[in-house]
Amino acid sequence: MSSAVRVRPRLSARIANRRAANWTLENAPWAPAKAARHVTVKLGEWGYLLTTARNDDITAMTELLARAALKDGGRRISLHLADQDHQALILLLSHQHGQAPDGEDLLRQVTALGVVSCGTDTDQTDGGCRRWAVTDL
Repeated sequence: MSSAVRVRPRLSARIANRRAANWTLENAPWAPAKAARHVTVKLGEWGYLLTTARNDDITAMTELLARAALKDGGRRISLHLADQDHQALILLLSHQHGQAPDGEDLLRQVTALGVVSCGTDTDQTDGGCRRWAVTDL
């Protein structure tokens, strides 16, 4: 008798034709702050000179997105960052179906930090959640 293991595609992100960076973070209390440091340091390496207020907003939005992804309960989350035309995409993947994306409450909080657009969705096949924000730099 053979036992087959069903392989499901993992929720992923495809970012093309622009600078991009990504990191995998463990599900730990310090992950949101670490995610925010990754984003702000990389934006600095890419030459963006952000005001203190803008840096604080980007830090806060990254931490909000990361905390939401961690609530899904997986062992890890993935952080993706890309830039184009003085805008940044900050994307967090939970790789785990937990709670439904935080929806309107999360989006209201992120929007208050000055984003061009933001959103959440769940991959119906994999069950993982994507949360993202696009913001001016």
